[in-house]
Amino acid sequence: MRKQKPVKDSFVNMTELVLPNDTNTLNNLMGGRMMHLMDIAAAISAQKHSNRIVVTASVDNVSFSSGIRLGNVVTLQAQVTRSFSSSMEVHINVWAEDIPTGTKIKSNEAFFTFVAVDQSGRPIDVPEAVAETEEEIKLYDGALRRRQLRLVLGGRMKPEEATELKAIFELE
Repeated sequence: MRKQKPVKDSFVNMTELVLPNDTNTLNNLMGGRMMHLMDIAAAISAQKHSNRIVVTASVDNVSFSSGIRLGNVVTLQAQVTRSFSSSMEVHINVWAEDIPTGTKIKSNEAFFTFVAVDQSGRPIDVPEAVAETEEEIKLYDGALRRRQLRLVLGGRMKPEEATELKAIFELE
């Protein structure tokens, strides 16, 4: 039996200030810089869960719902949603705050997948994730569907093998 670990133990709260070097010519945070910050926060979360070196395996649809402006404070919140044998799904939310005006908006959300590896770079088992709150359970329950969808889209699983996705693919 795998060791168990509460998902709350993987929570990461990271804060950055958007500086001129982080922005494009419209004074918005560059998308690549945002992805960089998201990858760091999510990797730290996966490391906290696994107590191992982790590598990014995939990034799901990163949507940019609102621009983040020069001078905004960016807060990234990441937490493991579920673990499999050596992989972990991490959910991340990004908030942008304009401190002088007191406005705060949700700017980005995504799911990242990480694989824990040993010193030689080989995948290694991770603890089972234990969801406790209503939100954690909701994300945990959806993680298998999201994983199967990633595997099907990546060509690593046949649609008919994706037991959680049969309704989406309307398989016989």
